[in-house]
Amino acid sequence: MRQSLMRLAASRGFQKWAARFPITRGVTRREGEAIFDLVAGFVHSQCLAALVEIGVLDWLLEAPMRLEAIAHRGGMPVDRVRVLLDAGVALELLKRTRRGYGITRRGAALAGVPGLKGMIGHHAVLYRDLGDPVAFFRGETETELAAFWPYVFGAGAAEDPETAERYSRLMAESQALVAEETLAAVDLRGIRHLMDVGGGTGAFLTEALLAYPDLEATLFDLPAVVEVADARLQAAGVANRVAVRPGSFRDDALPEGADAISLVRVLYDHSDETVAALLGAVFQALPPGGRLIVSEPMTGGASPTRAGDAYFAIYTLAMNTGRTRSAGEIAALMRGAGFETVKAHRTVRPFVTSVVSGVRPDHSESV
Repeated sequence: MRQSLMRLAASRGFQKWAARFPITRGVTRREGEAIFDLVAGFVHSQCLAALVEIGVLDWLLEAPMRLEAIAHRGGMPVDRVRVLLDAGVALELLKRTRRGYGITRRGAALAGVPGLKGMIGHHAVLYRDLGDPVAFFRGETETELAAFWPYVFGAGAAEDPETAERYSRLMAESQALVAEETLAAVDLRGIRHLMDVGGGTGAFLTEALLAYPDLEATLFDLPAVVEVADARLQAAGVANRVAVRPGSFRDDALPEGADAISLVRVLYDHSDETVAALLGAVFQALPPGGRLIVSEPMTGGASPTRAGDAYFAIYTLAMNTGRTRSAGEIAALMRGAGFETVKAHRTVRPFVTSVVSGVRPDHSESV
């Protein structure tokens, strides 16, 4: 019966009737607009990329500007800039004013999100990988993203300072919102020492240490990555509370001594086998009662989401190393490693990150 209704909805004759019938006219219009947005989405994202790369959003944050002034500052023909700016108006990022063009609340929010403009600029790599989408989903594309993130293949691949710096900058810029969401979702009170495994330049640890003045920490990541962490930690005034330990969780034992370990945007970079081995190592490094906190974008599982399933899952597919998992899948992997009291925490912005935590049990209590 349901398939019959779907075939009816696909019928051109039914669509013509529904567009004229008063009761169904509004639904038809909304569905048509949604379909067109899907068709035109690539163009919309490229207009956004142009506005960001040229700097228009930043300029308009300072003050409205006339069309000619924007064209002159951007070194572009007036007629072509007008098309771009009006596209920005249509996308509700910009607005027309008596003084020319201004920025909307949505445009201002976008410009102010830490790391978002860097990620939008970085999308050029993903766009090229998706240039032939059928070949991509067949697994026939040699993706650029796999070369951009070589560190996930092991410690040796990240020894190139330029590669490590490029990775670290993009990750650190986008980490502020992830840290904000994670720390709002989980309570670190009662934790004495937090170790951030795969913690990059210490962006998440810095926010955690600022939020919890009595907390001590360890930063563990590849040598070429953590060597630039000291400047961030010093600038935030928390360096004296952090032990920086270089190493690879693939090849080296995790340091012990922490009563909580965080994995922030780590698991989705790796295969199930690597994740299972890492979770086992984390379990061994924690004391009984120690906590594990996993924070990263996750799929919707049985209810796919736009962010998790129609963006991050495809991004990680292009990386050729890991995959985006649901909270349920991560919870199952954690239980398989021995963790108990596994819980998914609600975040305000799941399109930024989701959080799952677990505890290493103290079985001696039941003996």
